[in-house]
Amino acid sequence: MKELVRPSRLAPGARVAVVAPSGPVPEERLQAGLDVLRGWDLDPVVAPHVLDRHGEFGYLAGTDADRAADLQGAWCDPAVDAVLCARGGYGAQRMVDLLDWAAMRAAGPKVFVGFSDITVLHQAFATRLDLVTLHGPAAAGVDFVKNARAQEHLKATLFAPETVRTIASAGTAMVPGRARGVTLGGCLSLLASDLGTPHAHTGARGGLLLIEDVGERTYRIDRMLTHLRRSGWLDGVTGIALGSWARCGPYDELRAVLADRLGGLGVPVVEEFGFGHCEGALTIPFGVAAELDADAGTVTLDAPALR
Repeated sequence: MKELVRPSRLAPGARVAVVAPSGPVPEERLQAGLDVLRGWDLDPVVAPHVLDRHGEFGYLAGTDADRAADLQGAWCDPAVDAVLCARGGYGAQRMVDLLDWAAMRAAGPKVFVGFSDITVLHQAFATRLDLVTLHGPAAAGVDFVKNARAQEHLKATLFAPETVRTIASAGTAMVPGRARGVTLGGCLSLLASDLGTPHAHTGARGGLLLIEDVGERTYRIDRMLTHLRRSGWLDGVTGIALGSWARCGPYDELRAVLADRLGGLGVPVVEEFGFGHCEGALTIPFGVAAELDADAGTVTLDAPALR
């Protein structure tokens, strides 16, 4: 793992584009999210197909080509300073190969925010653009619209990133200790299903891995972690932070699986770190060198996430 390029922070008046690379977006939540962004003195613009719904597959926000065109168009627009994903869901894997990565690299760095299914794009932005991205709330997500902590942590990261260099949680050590590495991760099921694809990380060696998921049975979490271990993807990981596991079964049962699959790697592991599919989710930058302190429940960045 290597440190990646940090895009510039936002300033009042910055134009931010909202895109929907994955699932369909409820209009009322989109409007509520846009109101939050306007309240931050940002200028949000909505990509043309954000409110589309695929004619045959209702779990997609329009066609693969249209979703890719929206993301690429926003990224390559010199007037846009940041691209925010409206939601996750499913669909990023279907459109990621349609993006013109050479054109997007030529457009230069800017801020990219999203989580859940957007894990696929976090990996692609890292491997194709060498760019730091923000694993943070979706612009039309319930947590972003309704939760002050989620809003304020993202806002601080966007406008004053030096104030959140230490990301503090209520997490506790599953395996105590400190570790250094470059942050990466996201939704576990997407990391596992993305394994071996052209835009995915080839492994977590030298990295601080931050993972979470939603709505997965305990045995499926076991299967995904076992898959990552057997493939060698976890070889050389330096430390692990576990986020939320909403609707993934009784936590005591899940915790036993997490401890069994990760506790023997010989690296610090912190649980319940407070990012992902949970209320008040913290914003986590990927691609930044940092130190994990499992006992204190903190990740301290060597430099602010944004310049």
